[in-house]
This record gives sequence, C-alpha cells and structure tokens, in this order.
Amino acid sequence: MKTNYKSAVAATLFLLFAVSAFAQFPPVSKLPVRQDPPDPLVMFKGTPVTSKAMFMQNRCAELKAMFQHYEYGTLPPRTNISSRVEYADKNCFGGKATLKLITIRFGQREPRIDLMLVVPNHRKKPAPVFMGMNFGGNYALVTNPMVPFPRSAPRRNPPAESQRGKQIDVWNIEQSIDRGYAVATCFCNDVEPDSVNATNGIREILFPAKGDAAYGTIAAWAWGLQRIVDYLNTDKDIDSRHIAVVGHSRLGKAAIVAAAFDNRITMAIPLQSGTGGAAPSRGNADSESVKKINTSFPHWFCDEFKKFNDQPERLPMDQNCLIALCAPRPVLLGCATEDKWANPTGQFEMLKSADKVYRLMGTDGLAETTMPQENHVIDSTLGYFIRPGKHSMTKGDWKVFLDYADKHFGKPK
Repeated sequence: MKTNYKSAVAATLFLLFAVSAFAQFPPVSKLPVRQDPPDPLVMFKGTPVTSKAMFMQNRCAELKAMFQHYEYGTLPPRTNISSRVEYADKNCFGGKATLKLITIRFGQREPRIDLMLVVPNHRKKPAPVFMGMNFGGNYALVTNPMVPFPRSAPRRNPPAESQRGKQIDVWNIEQSIDRGYAVATCFCNDVEPDSVNATNGIREILFPAKGDAAYGTIAAWAWGLQRIVDYLNTDKDIDSRHIAVVGHSRLGKAAIVAAAFDNRITMAIPLQSGTGGAAPSRGNADSESVKKINTSFPHWFCDEFKKFNDQPERLPMDQNCLIALCAPRPVLLGCATEDKWANPTGQFEMLKSADKVYRLMGTDGLAETTMPQENHVIDSTLGYFIRPGKHSMTKGDWKVFLDYADKHFGKPK
C-alpha cells in the first residue's frame, strides 16, 4: 500500500514562511525577560489576538515558527510512505482482536517503522485508536511469539526472549481492546535512537539535521508519530477521525509536539511529560530545569534552546502555547504525586493559561481552576489528573485515558 501526497508546494511554502519568521526573531540576548509565561493570545510584537480566525491563521503559524526556531528545531517535511502488512493474527487475546505487523517505509533506505496495530474484532464500525511510541520494542508489550525483536535495539542492551511481554502492564493493550479501541505502537528507536551520537535514525540518514535550526530527537519522534498517522488514515479498520496520541515521559514530549503540529491527531495525552513537554520551561526548584535537561540530553532539542539554560525567562513562548496549538482538540495531562521532577503544579498552570484559547474556540476549556486532589479527574476539553505514585504509565492511567476518550470521542460501537 502506497500513500502519495501533493505536499511539495505546501511544504515549500511553510519552509519559506519559517525561514522568513526565523529571520525576524531576535537573538536570545535581545529577547525581553518575562517572569510569567507569554500570553498565547498576544502576538510576538504585542498585538492582541481577538478572534478565532486570527489565532488560527496568524498566531498558530507564529508559534509553530518560534517553537521550531527556539526549542525543537525545524521539523522534517512530510514525505511519501509505503506500507505493507507483514503478518496478521485474527485470534489475538483469545479471539478478541486482530494483531497486524506493518512495515512503514520512506523509500528504499532505512530507517523504517515496524508498527504493531491491534484492533478489536467485535465492532460495528472502524475503531478509534490510541497510538504512540514505546521504549522497549513491540515484543515487550505482548506475548505473541510472532512479534519480532526490534531491529533498532541498542547493541549494549540486546532484546531477549525472556523479556517478551515484560511491559504488558505499561500499555495494557487488552484493556483498550475490551473497551473497543485499537492500539498502534512502535519502538521509538525505529525513527531515531535516543543517543547523542546516533547514526541510524532519520536525523542522519533521511533528513540530515544541520544548521542553526537542526532538529533534535523530540522533533524526530514527533515526525515519526505523524507518519504513523499517515498509515492509520489508510487502514479501513481504523476511524481516522478519532486518533489519540499517547506518550510517557520523553515520549510524552514527542506526543504533544506531534499533536500541536498535526491537526489529524484529534486528542493528545502526554503523561508526565515534564520540561519540553507540558511543563513550563520557567520551572521551580523541585522540577527539571532547561539547563538540566539540555545538559543531560543535549540531543533532544535544538542548539538554540541551550542558550536559554541560564535565562529561561527570555523564552518568547512557553509550553502553555504548545498546548494552545492543539485547540480546540482535547488534551489530557496526567501526573503523579511523587514525580516532582515532571512539575505537576506547573503542568496544571500551563492548562490554566491555555484555557483562554480554548474558550475563544468555543469549548469548555479547563473546567476547574484549582488543582485537583489525588485521583480526581478533570475531564473537560483541557483535562488533568494526578494520582499517587511515581514516574510510570500504569493500568490505572489507561482507565483514565479510556474514560476520557469515551467522553470526547463517544463510546466505540
């Protein structure tokens, strides 16, 4: 199956806009100091955004350009994909689901995405889908022996049969199947290894990351998620109007970036995504700082972001603006009480700041203005919950995701 797009002109126009916008953005040292996050409804030069059309046509383009210039780097262009179903098991999970193994290619060269798609069998209509990247490989999420080890696994930690199914509780695929949802996932290393000196990802092979706006690993993963959406839009078993992107931790950062830059993703659930995700760069003493994340993971963001290490208050945007780029689509943030590093309080503040954009779009925005107690879910279009525990993705988290999707997508039929 091959997907072709008439996107060359659109991509060229966007890149021309981006280059023009970058030329207008001042160096970091010339940016004003702002202790509070910049208002998502005020243009870079101070003009208030007064209408939905003005936000969608002007402010969105400006924010996307700023995030690429100052934080993530220029996202690679959309490219044609080809896909092939390599294997299908119609009796997965005791006959409740069909498991497909799909290869997504970008021409003849590596890298490629090895996508695992699990679809509920007993349904009347195409299934809504949760999609995202996993940390260990598809084989760790199921016990099916036909799911292969990842080709892109690091040599220092090769996969082993003893690890098959060891992360079943992380993605809880059967729980989603029982609720009528499909699940699509791939190993993040298929797109870009999480390494400073990676040589076998898209940043070296497919779209070399060079120059001042060279993109980092987070942007590469976000691009890969968008290519999964390309495939899902061609699969007759999937309801492409209802695609929710899920990601935990650093993959949560990629999830919210992918959604902010791609309106085909109709729900975003970045779990405990922290700095560079849904938490503010203007952090607090208990959370991960811009300097710390850039020092520990220098490959995640563009070089320009490192210039804010000791002066994050100069950022002309913050993660409230990234959330605002998803408007009016549902966004659910999940946190844990012991995960102070991911800044649960700051994430809630980002939702509060993005609320005005959602109200402008005509949604209910964030229904509560006070950060909730443990296990209380705010399930408005901007949603939030915090649970006891640590930095992890659990079966209980997935129940919240599923309930939230039921409310905003409607229960699958």
